[in-house]
Parts: sequence; C-alpha cells; structure tokens
Amino acid sequence: MTAALAVLAALKQWSEQGWLRRLDAAFARFAAEQQPDATAPLLLAAALVAHMEGRGHSCVELDLLLQDSEALLGWKADAAGALRQLMQEQLPPDLPSWLAALRASPLVWVEQAGDDRQGGAEPLVLSGSKLYLRRMWSCEQKVAAQVLARVAEAEKPQQVDVRRWLDLLFPEAAPQSEVEPADLDWQKLACGLALNGRMSLITGGPGTGKTYTVARLLALLFAVDPEPQRLRVGLAAPTGKAAARLKQAIDSALGDLQTQLGSNLPLQQLATQIGPARTLHSMLGARPDTRKFKADAAHPLALDVLIVDEASMIHLEMMSALLEALPAGCRLILLGDKDQLASVEAGAVLGDLCTDAELGRYLPATAAYAQAVTGQAIAPEYQASQASKLAQQTVMLRRSHRFGGPIGQLALAVNRGDARAASELLRFGEREILHELQPPNLAALLRLAVQGRPGAEGGYRRYLELVKQGPAQPDAAGFEQWVGQILTAFERFRLLCAVREGQFGAIVLNQAVEQALSEQRLLVKRGEWYEGRPVMVTRNDVSLGVFNGDIGIVLRPQRESAGTEGSAQRLRAYFSDGAKLRSVAVSRLADVETAFAMTVHKSQGSEFEHTVLVLPTEPSRVLTRELVYTGITRARKAFTLVNGWPPGFAKALAQRTRRASGLLERLAESREQS
Repeated sequence: MTAALAVLAALKQWSEQGWLRRLDAAFARFAAEQQPDATAPLLLAAALVAHMEGRGHSCVELDLLLQDSEALLGWKADAAGALRQLMQEQLPPDLPSWLAALRASPLVWVEQAGDDRQGGAEPLVLSGSKLYLRRMWSCEQKVAAQVLARVAEAEKPQQVDVRRWLDLLFPEAAPQSEVEPADLDWQKLACGLALNGRMSLITGGPGTGKTYTVARLLALLFAVDPEPQRLRVGLAAPTGKAAARLKQAIDSALGDLQTQLGSNLPLQQLATQIGPARTLHSMLGARPDTRKFKADAAHPLALDVLIVDEASMIHLEMMSALLEALPAGCRLILLGDKDQLASVEAGAVLGDLCTDAELGRYLPATAAYAQAVTGQAIAPEYQASQASKLAQQTVMLRRSHRFGGPIGQLALAVNRGDARAASELLRFGEREILHELQPPNLAALLRLAVQGRPGAEGGYRRYLELVKQGPAQPDAAGFEQWVGQILTAFERFRLLCAVREGQFGAIVLNQAVEQALSEQRLLVKRGEWYEGRPVMVTRNDVSLGVFNGDIGIVLRPQRESAGTEGSAQRLRAYFSDGAKLRSVAVSRLADVETAFAMTVHKSQGSEFEHTVLVLPTEPSRVLTRELVYTGITRARKAFTLVNGWPPGFAKALAQRTRRASGLLERLAESREQS
C-alpha cells in the first residue's frame, strides 16, 4: 500500500471512531480525486485543515504539527498515538519536505510576500508554514486589509471642542497635577481616541462600563458633528439578546445624560436617529442557503456610525462580511471582553485585534493628543516608541464598577490562572454569593436546578409557577405582561455546561432537568412540545425572524383557556425582542433544542442572576481558563460551581485557548515609530 492510500485508510478509520468529522476525511478523498497522484502530506494536511477549521482555527500550522501534533490537535492518547504512528511510518519527518509536497500540488495556491494575486480556484492556500482553506485565507486577508485601511489616517477633530465636551460628559474625572496625577480615566480616554479614527476597539471585563462609555461617545459624536441631525447610527450584536441589552443600556445611559447635559445638547431628540439594535445577520441581510449577505461592498449599509457589542463572539467570516459592508466613511466601534471565549466558528478576531490592549502601547503623538482632548496624561508604562496603528485606537477599561465583590474577585483570580485563590474564594468566600456544590452528584444538581440554594433561591420553579398561574388579566396587554414576566423569570437562572455530551453535558442535563420538573408536577410533558418548554434556536431562519442563540418559552396563545390541553398545532414559542414580543408556531421551528442547560459558548451575550457552571466528569480539551471565566462572568448575583472531575477546575485554569491564525502577522504591517 502506498503512503497516500495508507493515509486515506487511516482517515476513514479515524472518522468512524469519531476522532475526525466525516467531512474532514471526505475533503481528503476529494483532494485525491482531483489530484490522482496526490502525496501523503497533501492528503493528511487537507483533512487536518478541515478538522482545525471545524474546531475554530483559521489554519493549520504545519511546523507545530510536526513538532507536537498532540498539543496542536488536543486529541486523546489513543488518537494522538495513531496519528504519531502514521506520521512516523508514512510521512516525511521534516517541514521542508511537507512544504515542497504542498507547493507542487495544483490544489494549493502559494502566497508570496508582496504578491497581491489571489490565485485561481485552488481549494487550499499555503502562506509560509500555515495552510488554509481558501475561504478562511480570503476572509483573513480582507479583515486585515479593511482594518489597516480604517486605522491608516486619523480624523483630526477640533481638539478644543472635544475637550470641552469630554469635560461635560465626564465631570467626575479628577483633575491632574504634575505633583500628584490622578488615575487615568480610561472611559474618557476611549471616547477621545475614538474620535481620532474610523475604527475603535473598547475592551474590558464585566462591569467596566463599556456601554456607559459608548453612550457618552455617541453624545460626543452628536456634539462635534456639524450636522448632527443627519448622523445615521446603527447598533448591532451577534445575538438578539445581546443586541436588546445593548439598546436598553444605551437608551438608559442617554436618558441620564440628557439631565446631565441640560440645554447644551438636544440629546433626547438626536437619540431618535439611533436605529433599533439588530443581530449582525439581520443587519447584513442574511439570505437562506448561502453564506452571502444582501449588504456588501456593492450594496453598503447606510450608516455613519456602527456600534457592535459582544465582539468576542464575531467569527472571522462574519467580521469579513461586516467590514466589507461598511461605507468607507462609517465609524466602527467594537465593544467586547477580549478574555472571553472566542467565537464558536473559526477565528479569534477580537483577541487578535486587542493583542496590545493591556499594555496600551500608545505612541508619543497619541499621548499628546490624549492630553490635549482629555486633560489627562498617559503614564509612561502605557507608552511605546513603536506600536501598531490599531493600538492607537484601542482602549482597555480596567476598573469594574459592578464586579468588585466576590464574583469579580473570582473572575480576576481565574483570569490570572490562580487556581489556589479561586478555590479558596469558592470554599471560604461569601457562601450566599459563591458556592461549590459538594459532592457534585446528579441528584444534588437537579435539586439546585429545581429550587435553587440558600442565598440564591428559585431555580426553574419560579418561571413554571408563573406559567401555571396564567395571565392576571384576560386582555392582550395582560397576556403580554404575563409572557414578559415568564421570560424574565426564566432568565434569572441557568445551568451552563462546558460540554454537550456526557453525564454532565447539556444534552443529558436537559433531559434530567425535564424529568425532575415533571416529577415535581411543575410541567406536564406530552411529546416533544409542551407548555413551559424553554427552547434555543440553533440555526438562523430569516423567514421566521429567529436566529442562532435566541431563547423562547413555549406557551398557549392568548385565547386558549387555562384548562385546554396544549397541542403542537396550537402552541407557540415566545421570544423577547427588546421591549417587544414575537412568537412563532412550534410546528414551524425545525432547528431548536431544550434550553434548561446550555453550553457556555451559547451563553455569551447573556447574564443571569444565578449562574451554575457545570464542568464535565472527565478530562476534555474544551476545559480552558477562558471557558471558566466566561461562565463566571455570566453571573450577576450568585455563582455555583459543579466540578464533575476533581482536577478539572485547576487544569482548566492552567490551559489557555489558542487559535491558529495569521491575522496578527498581517496586521503587523501597520507598525509605526514615533
């Protein structure tokens, strides 16, 4: 058997054992069909680049594959051993031989430095020692080019006007003196720097005031614009829930600002120009059965300012589509927490863009501008003689106004990777706020899900009691109020799982919680659809107006009597769309799953009064510091850890998420010197 045939046979076996997706092995077979003399390195690389893309990576790094394939792929011992044996027996041991095999293939376009050509229809692209699917390579190129173009030239606003308005918007900022400078007001700095370019990044953990800051930035943009009444402002986020939260937070902040600014600016009137908050899919015009959107370079969005929240959830392909659809003069402001989990799909765009955020790395020219418009000096430790242009438009907010208590302390310890401090907080901290379920067995977890725990009462019982009670008033307003109360009550508590499968995975826990609630007679399950079932949309459906991540509750429509047995023909799923409700007949919802338990990935953009983070009962490659941090920071008032595998919590904190990408290298072209 030739080496190429041996690779194809191994890939088929691995896909049958679940180590690879069937799609990954099929892509290698496609390569063999297209190139009958395909070499073993090409076929294995083709399968692995598809596999890595499915795990969130933009490319496969061939040098790392040869150095430590086990660490790169994160496979379990048996799978890693099989790969290692195959590579030792059938493939060349050195990188030059792999690169030569790929360069010789008609299926691979080789990117050359300084060459702007895109190649033809080759499905694979080799850039240095990184191998891409062409789609991922194209998206990475487009994102880098768009970002570099947006940060290339400063806007040069009138500094006197900016200083006057920033002092009005941030009156609490303490003045500085050369003898005793005050702490830098990072929120004020973020607003000042945002005026200096067409793209700005504002990153920070929960409670650091990202939406508070951007509301003041909006007021500043209105104030300094020569024709503020014509400024077109858009709000967006990856999920409907995150979009609704963004709109509510900005509306509230702008309302407070109007009182603060008084007659200096007709902010309330100008705020009516802000469009409704929308999901990125909705804003760009998602189309069924295609990756393309209605909005693109030829049909750009009609916007002058776009604010996007929860940017850590935006994957590479979506960021490419978003940047392509923005008019050249539109100002883009991205908000997000760089330390959260990266997007479910390929890429870690916000993390790559914010690589210098913690260090600041502001050039002397940027520091001088900041001093002029904010009256504040950037400390020397945050300055640099050489830095990227993007760093000049990036601000990390560092002071949490909401997470200063036990939950915030736990999140900080996790972010540092300090497992000892985090464990002590869970075991000896404020018991009503932080708690670790001991022992972490299924029965105790189900009791927690049904009724909560001391200091965090409720669980899912409260929302189901509201379902049973029915509307207080029989009219339409009473019905809408009742549905709103149910949705609000359900959002107070959530089980967040690290994994989908296994004893403590989302699939098993959803079934177990459903059964426990049935035994308590809090719900009556008759078939798949029943009144009170929480559902999460798992696939965008533009025709229904529902998008991946939307969560609703199944209820009888208004005119069904409380004693009527709900059937799938009559039941509807009700979703919150900001202040409005929308509903869809359950018979039309093909892509949903029960949502008593959901993965941490799916929870991004949401917050719950009491969050229960459930770690699996065995080792898993998804157990990372970012996952634990994201789960903890979904909690507003109480957090409970269920650690199914004793070493799991500490091991997760020691493991960082790393996604293969070439975006940083492409952005490095924007380096500037003072």
